[in-house]
Amino acid sequence: MTMRRVHLRKLLKVMFLAEGPRRSALRSDIREDRARAAEGGGEGGGDFYVPFWSDAKRHVFGMVDLHAATDGRIAENGRRQNLYPQLRDGFLLWWDERRRWTNAPFELGRQLRTQFPFPGPDAVVKVDNILSARDGRGDEHYVYPYFSESPVLQEEAARLGLWLLGQAFPSVPHEEIRILDVMRGEPFSIDRYPLAGNEEDNFRDRYAALLEEWEALRAEYD
Repeated sequence: MTMRRVHLRKLLKVMFLAEGPRRSALRSDIREDRARAAEGGGEGGGDFYVPFWSDAKRHVFGMVDLHAATDGRIAENGRRQNLYPQLRDGFLLWWDERRRWTNAPFELGRQLRTQFPFPGPDAVVKVDNILSARDGRGDEHYVYPYFSESPVLQEEAARLGLWLLGQAFPSVPHEEIRILDVMRGEPFSIDRYPLAGNEEDNFRDRYAALLEEWEALRAEYD
C-alpha cells in the first residue's frame, strides 16, 4: 500500500518524473513493498536522508556544525559520501546566504506532523520532519524538505506541495511555510509563487493517474 500511504516529498518526486524513470521508481517501490510484506515488516526501515536532516536542524539551533556532522555521517556509512555533501552545501547556501529572517538565535518551534487523507483517491499523504524555528521576534517559520537529486523541484510541483501543506496545517500561517529543495538551496513559498487556485484539481488528477499506473504495475507481480 506504499503509494496509497506516502510521504509528500516522495509523492512530489515520483509524480514529476519522466515516464521511464517514473515506471522504474514505481516498480522498485512495488518490489520493496512486497519484500517487506514477505518478511512480515511494517512500512520499511530508516530514510536515507533522515540523519542529514536531523543534523541540519540541529545546525539551525547551534547544536552542531553541519560540516563536521556531515563528515561524521559519511564516516559511519560510505553510501552517504556522494549526496550528503551536496545536501550540506545546498542547505548552507540557503541558510547562510538566502534566508531573510532575523539574525537573533533561533528556538525550536511547534513540532508539526500529520497524515493527510487526500480528498478523492483512497490515499493518505504523510507530512513530517518539518523544520520549525521561532526567531527572536517570536515569529515561527516552517520548512519542509525536498531531498531528491532528480527531478529538480519546479514551480508546479512546489505549488502543489505548498497547497497540501496549507490544507494539512490550517492553524499555521500559510505565508510562513517553505518547501526547500535542499540540494539546490532553493526555497519555495506562496509569496514568491502564489497559488493559482487549481492546485487541488491538479494534484488530484496527477495522484489518481499515478495510482492507476501503480496498480497496473502491481498486477504484473501477482
